Amino acid sequence: MNRIAIIDDLAINLTLLTALVGKLGDCESIVFQESPKALAWCSENQPDLIIVDYMMPAMDGIEFITRLRAVAGREEVPILMITANDDKDVRYEALQSGATDFLTKPVDRIEFSARVRNMLALGASRKKLADKAAWLADDVEKATAAIHAREQELLFRISRAAEFRDPETGAHIQRMAHYSHLIAGRLGLSDEDRQLILQAAPMHDVGKIGIPDFILLKPATLTPEEFAVMKTHAALGFELLKDSQSRILQSAASIALSHHEKYDGTGYPQGLVADAIPLFGRIVAIADVFDALTSERPYKKAWPTERAVDYLRDGAGGHFDPACVEAFIACWDDVLGIHAQYQDAEVPNI
Repeated sequence: MNRIAIIDDLAINLTLLTALVGKLGDCESIVFQESPKALAWCSENQPDLIIVDYMMPAMDGIEFITRLRAVAGREEVPILMITANDDKDVRYEALQSGATDFLTKPVDRIEFSARVRNMLALGASRKKLADKAAWLADDVEKATAAIHAREQELLFRISRAAEFRDPETGAHIQRMAHYSHLIAGRLGLSDEDRQLILQAAPMHDVGKIGIPDFILLKPATLTPEEFAVMKTHAALGFELLKDSQSRILQSAASIALSHHEKYDGTGYPQGLVADAIPLFGRIVAIADVFDALTSERPYKKAWPTERAVDYLRDGAGGHFDPACVEAFIACWDDVLGIHAQYQDAEVPNI
């Protein structure tokens, strides 16, 4: 059933137009003698067609059209203006305001029927096209979500590939990623960037794939020469990820390269200072170190969380970005929740 709003200040005209609409079949007339009331109804409801007179008190047809077109979702509603005025300037102004078509009084029944049917068909086609576009957009969104899910699974598995060769665990990459997400939120980063760091942070140590086992798995302190080799994992991770078209992998490449930089410039591999270190790298540095300190490994006992956070405070301005440390501590209850939620499995002996 098509709903047609008819607006005219004369009751006789409303009666005539209603009768003409009734002959079309499958149409319902909603009539208004006052244009402000009609505007309110058309703003709250979605008519299939509006028939509006030009000459009306309070608000004429052109003003009605202008104000209705400003209402969200009413930009495409077909509007037929009826006027006794043949003045082209009036028609031009009405077209500029958003009128779709015109009829001149006295209204011819056959012309009225043809124009109304054409406009209803136009409106139906637009609605069908909009529905199809919405359906396609929904399908694209679902397909994109499926691709992102597969991508995220692949990224997690890439991250775990490095962890399988390292005494660290899958729970470690979950915790440090969520810590990074917390810090990013506290710093005021956008939801998009918070999600990006959550997805990219787990790949911070992917370059360890290229580190020899006798160094990576050594339970004792590394020699200076061995540590020099170990430090190359940052550049190796960057080289592995840098050429991807994925924004997640591009961010992961930056994190891999920069998360061992220190705020005072004494870190590696580039010796960057303060804000020259990418923000994601500064954030992940805190998340990674905190989780490493509070996790048990075959070669060390876990630190109490209070001792680890004191370490972060002491390192603010030296190892760590002070703003990132402050943001991390400000989320302390959430930090403890993440620490409790993602538990390590039993640490294997080497």
